Amino acid sequence: MSSSTSSSSSSTTQFHIHPHSAHLTGSVPPIQPAGESSVALEEEEEHDYESLPVGSGWAVNMAAGAMAGISEHAAIFPVDSIKVSLIFFCVRPSPPQLNTIMQHVRSISTTEGLRSLWRGVASVILGAGPAHAAHFGMYEFIREISGGRGEGWSGVAGTALAGAAATISSDALMNPFDVIKQRMQIRNSPHRTVLSCAKTVYAREGLAAFYVSYPTTLTMSVPFTAVQFTAYESLKTLLNPDGSYSPITHCTAGGIAGGLAAAVTTPLDVAKTLLQTRGSNSDPRIRAARSMGEALRIIKDRDGWRGLRRGMLPRVLTVAPSTAISWMSYEFFKVLIRQNGHLPESGQAA
Repeated sequence: MSSSTSSSSSSTTQFHIHPHSAHLTGSVPPIQPAGESSVALEEEEEHDYESLPVGSGWAVNMAAGAMAGISEHAAIFPVDSIKVSLIFFCVRPSPPQLNTIMQHVRSISTTEGLRSLWRGVASVILGAGPAHAAHFGMYEFIREISGGRGEGWSGVAGTALAGAAATISSDALMNPFDVIKQRMQIRNSPHRTVLSCAKTVYAREGLAAFYVSYPTTLTMSVPFTAVQFTAYESLKTLLNPDGSYSPITHCTAGGIAGGLAAAVTTPLDVAKTLLQTRGSNSDPRIRAARSMGEALRIIKDRDGWRGLRRGMLPRVLTVAPSTAISWMSYEFFKVLIRQNGHLPESGQAA
């Protein structure tokens, strides 16, 4: 009796429960389905970084988005400064020698120094983190519940809806910082710090100045993001059908999608810049502008239809690498966080 009891106790099977799985330990061998290897089982247990359950990866998406946003804006900031300078000169008398990107660079380098191209970057860094966290978090969440991961037109519509929702939430956070950034980017700007610029704008124009361009920003950003996100997801699927982690694919698809969206929405960006910098302009008509339609009419009256395309090249040159960096950084940080700090490898199962 004792020997049988001992034998029975020695072969007792223990049942362990883990957050995502349960398994048996002891003398009883694990049961595997016929024809299925342990490697296949391990692959099934891995979470697809593109398709976690609804809401389960929201914090991860937001953290990855915040880091991607800061990386994106900081890297492309000097080109964005040149774009703002080009657009600002189109709504006020400008010297005839300042009509190209290189002419602006030479003028800035000889008058204010190339360091001035980074003026206002602190405002972008402060705003990009929370704004992009909201952007990517909302995008992934809405895309999941709206069917954006499906195939066909329903998937396209879900992705476009998710992009629009992401833009509305992120621009609400980013718009005040964008106003401060552009006031500091203007040639010979008197503002040297984010705080002093914010105080001056608030004292002279009130709180509304930080959101006067918000409707215009949404009018531009909603179609921009819808085009960008839909193009990105389509190109990513086309270039990488198996869905594995591929930095080259994320970078290429992101760059093309961003450049396309930037070119389409350039007239709206010109109008938005006019509204955001109107307080620094001496023209009474520009200072009184309140809507996108009014801004577009001012630009057309002053510079013709050509004025609505002003800054398109630097905008595309800014946005294409910016979105390439943003998507590549986002996908990288998303995998990095979910793998507890282990660097992702190109070609690994997603």
